[in-house]
Amino acid sequence: MSDAQYLWNPPPVASLPVRGSTQRLPINRIFCVGRNYHAHAVEMGRPVDKAAERAFYFTKSPQTLVHSGATVAYPPQTKDYHYEMELVLVIGREGFEVPAEKAHELIYGYACGLDMTRRDLQLIAREKGRPWDLGKDIEEGSVCSEVVPMPGHVIEQAEIALEVNGQTRQRSDVSKLIWNIREIIADLSLYYHLQPGDLIYTGTPEGVGAVVTGDRLEGHVEGVGHVTLTIGAAA
Repeated sequence: MSDAQYLWNPPPVASLPVRGSTQRLPINRIFCVGRNYHAHAVEMGRPVDKAAERAFYFTKSPQTLVHSGATVAYPPQTKDYHYEMELVLVIGREGFEVPAEKAHELIYGYACGLDMTRRDLQLIAREKGRPWDLGKDIEEGSVCSEVVPMPGHVIEQAEIALEVNGQTRQRSDVSKLIWNIREIIADLSLYYHLQPGDLIYTGTPEGVGAVVTGDRLEGHVEGVGHVTLTIGAAA
């Protein structure tokens, strides 16, 4: 046990509940796949040609994680706060330069997530060629449900959908991912030594849009579960 003394208390370990277990899953890193559904890429004005492009990623701090069912403050410095409903892949084993045919060996399970986005700030950064951090790495901006253990299971088809105040805003299928689960793991493992507790938000389908204070979001991924969020007043 370390006897290190700190100037102030370090932050608690970010973690998620695990279905069927009293143990919690500690979070290591949060990766997100950008523009991974064709229709969403088109609505964002940046169509993807898989034959000519590779997947790209951005990261969000584990400290941005909030649990499904939370009420979060409308964030500062934005007038265009967007939802993005996603299937979240949970890594359970170490892996580096993993071939696609062995990618399933790293899978611990899945969850449902919301990648909340200050869209106005993201688009300003995009047009100026700047990093997306202010648009994406938002306090209380990474929402996640409980983790469902599915060791070694590759989800290839499942409905993914989101309602805002009871009205459907997003509806698609995981089969429409441009880069599928195996491809994401294999490609990301070329850049990083993947570790247990890494979360990978796999991308959002079309239909993203703005929310305001008082809105209630409820999303689901077939066979995985649900995620809910309420937008509170500005902090």
